[in-house]
Amino acid sequence: MRSVLFVPGDRPERFDKAIASGADVIVIDLEDAVLPDGKARARELVGAWPNSSRAVIVRTNSVDTEWFKDDLAMLRESGYQAMMLPKAQSVHDLDAVLSICEPTMQIYPLIETVKGIVSQREIAAHPSTQRLIFGSVDFSKDSGIMDEAGWLPFKVEMVIASKLAGLNGPIDGTLLSWDDSEYLKQQASISRGLGFAGRLCIHPSQVAPVNQGMLASEDQIAWAKRVVSAYQVCVAGAIVVDNKLVDKPVYELAREWLAQLPD
Repeated sequence: MRSVLFVPGDRPERFDKAIASGADVIVIDLEDAVLPDGKARARELVGAWPNSSRAVIVRTNSVDTEWFKDDLAMLRESGYQAMMLPKAQSVHDLDAVLSICEPTMQIYPLIETVKGIVSQREIAAHPSTQRLIFGSVDFSKDSGIMDEAGWLPFKVEMVIASKLAGLNGPIDGTLLSWDDSEYLKQQASISRGLGFAGRLCIHPSQVAPVNQGMLASEDQIAWAKRVVSAYQVCVAGAIVVDNKLVDKPVYELAREWLAQLPD
């Protein structure tokens, strides 16, 4: 899940294009991307789209809206297996999903409020939670913290909460720029350095640079190859590569970086 691409739920002509964009996962959006008077129609379109065997998540409307129950009924009836829950604020919100959907529903809680941040360890530990996702724009609005530097403690806590719950790395928030590939790659690399496993994308042109930025850099890959090569023939518990000590945890990190490379 290096790249998670949103596509509006009322634009079915874009669904297959999103699948073909190179994004690891697409999110068909019934929430922010759809105006109130278009919610019912979007729900019908998403329910009618063949969705089996696809890396697809549906973002429903939040628990406190009039559309929530109908969104979940559509997911249940149409066979969708994964949903993104906006403004997840407690485990009760996740239980509300399971009160309508099958117990096998995979839930991706979107943490984008102050209450959600405070409750994210409990949300991460819920048995249906797959990954935590940071909703940067709504969190900024809810908290009043406009500076990205101010988000840092909460984002690190999200990584810790995920690790404690045995989840894979969380997904970082959206980037509003889509015409500067170097910037996108750099921001994805920063997210990776914080322990995030991917980023939300709002435009197909963001996908390739985000995918690239979520991988180790060329220098890191070259270093990892040197480490793995040297460590596999060593007879001691630690060796020196590039004048730096390499022991088993460093070797395992190098192997992890190499394993993430595309075939």
